Amino acid sequence: FVFGSILFVQLLGREAGDRSVTTTLGTWFEAGNYSVDFVFTYDSLSSLFVLLITGVGTLIHVYSIGYMEHDPRRRRFFAYLNLFIAAMLTLVLAGDYVVLFLGWEGVGLASYLLIGFWQHKESAAKAGTKAFVINRVGDIGMALALMTMVAFFGTTSIAAVNQAIGGAAGSLATGLGLLLLLGACAKSAQFPLQAWLLDAMEGPTPVSALIHAATMVTAGVYLVVRSHYIFDASPTARNVVIAVGLITLLAGAWIGCTKDDIKKALAGSTMSQIGYMMLAAGLGPAGYAFAIFHLLTHGVFKANMFLGAGSVMHGMNDDVDMRHYGGLRKAMPITFYTFGMGYLAILGFPGTSGFFSKDKIIEAALTHNVWVGIGTLIGAGVTAFYMTRMMLMTFYGEKRWREDVHPHESPSVMTTPLIVLAALSVFAGLISLGHWIEEWLEPATGPLAHHEPPLPIGVITTIVLLVVAAGVAVAWFSYGKKAVADVAPSDQDVSFLTRAGRAELYGNQVNDVLVVKPVTGLTKALTWGDTNVVDGAVRAVSGGVHGLSTFLRSWQTGFVRSYALAIFGGATFVVLALLVVTLG
Repeated sequence: FVFGSILFVQLLGREAGDRSVTTTLGTWFEAGNYSVDFVFTYDSLSSLFVLLITGVGTLIHVYSIGYMEHDPRRRRFFAYLNLFIAAMLTLVLAGDYVVLFLGWEGVGLASYLLIGFWQHKESAAKAGTKAFVINRVGDIGMALALMTMVAFFGTTSIAAVNQAIGGAAGSLATGLGLLLLLGACAKSAQFPLQAWLLDAMEGPTPVSALIHAATMVTAGVYLVVRSHYIFDASPTARNVVIAVGLITLLAGAWIGCTKDDIKKALAGSTMSQIGYMMLAAGLGPAGYAFAIFHLLTHGVFKANMFLGAGSVMHGMNDDVDMRHYGGLRKAMPITFYTFGMGYLAILGFPGTSGFFSKDKIIEAALTHNVWVGIGTLIGAGVTAFYMTRMMLMTFYGEKRWREDVHPHESPSVMTTPLIVLAALSVFAGLISLGHWIEEWLEPATGPLAHHEPPLPIGVITTIVLLVVAAGVAVAWFSYGKKAVADVAPSDQDVSFLTRAGRAELYGNQVNDVLVVKPVTGLTKALTWGDTNVVDGAVRAVSGGVHGLSTFLRSWQTGFVRSYALAIFGGATFVVLALLVVTLG
């Protein structure tokens, strides 16, 4: 982080056109006229990611010292965590899509290892496998995109592809954009490859904060923005990105409203917020900078909230059910206030980081298309509802925990990172003052496209705040004024909307019908064919040869009389044959 900060300061002193440093370590491999250089590019875009990854990563490492203190495998945990940091830095600094893909696979491997870290739990092992398999679907898109680049451009250098795409056919740009989007959807848990993220909460909470909230799950947004020349050349691909983002932000918010597991509710929120980023990236030059801006602020306040959830779990004997909480603000004051800062930020409370970043996306969406903008407004209102629900169920009301549970504040090694992240949750939005973030990113993402919004900015801001206030009010009347039951109502006693949210909008069932069962059936058919047709043919040949050899071996008795009899029989046959031929 210190080294990244020094490099960032050095970059600050450069003119916009000179705000990029490229280092080539050498040629990785060659195949004919095609070669891949191990090249890293440090520019205005990657510099922000380096600060986010190393800064939040450092705080989470410190937090993990306390959180994993009594885990016998904590050394392995930190090794996996640092493997992830290295892979994520490789991803964002790569100057070639193949090098980027190396980091891409590295973070996927680290995610798999950390989700299933507590492998003695069957649910954790299955969650790790599920995340790994679904991400392989996205990797197919990435691999096909790389092959397409080699076939049409003869290179996978990001700079060279960006230069060549301008003269390529629109259909090629669309195809490349959609293939890259497939990879982004898997890595960033976007529709329709979002089913793995909530299960990933089986991993240790610091993993959820670093990998599944602040950094790895935003890699898909980074990929789209880094490949903006490709998406700029294809309005169709950009429209698909907008649709994916809009669907996911609403779906994630819906799921977040129905989860009583504090980590899974935050995971639904993460899906939704990344949906905002993806939608902004789909807006093209009007939204690239805002997508990255919200990515940065979200990385800070969501890491704060996940670590806050871990602090609550630490004081509640690892119980994740919010219905067993209540009134914890008195027992855990530091956790309460720091979590509250993250809560205000994600709501977009004036002055917090979320107010500056998310409102920019809503304004850009309304300018692009009124219906898309309305969708983002609905998402903001629903976000206010489920986040207020979380605050009320966890920190307010009467205590609902068991008698053997004794809530307590976490040690300072865990609360210190919370305090730092809480401060950043409030003040990180200041980087947008004077349009600094847009101007800083301009060399990497292109100039910001300015369009006149359908309403004055002040009116849009007022509407957003009213929608958020409505969401808070509904949550207050539902969970603040009324007592919260310590047992969730059964599926028979709730509405279809709640049942669907609890079932994560039946994403797992859809995957079972469309993917798991067909693939399982195909696997069984291929297994039967391999066993009974391929192996059967081999066994038939070997059986025939074995039978023939057994028959012939029966003639080899080792007795002279048997051989004499055979010679006599053969001679008799020859004589008879000659007689028949002669007399005939």
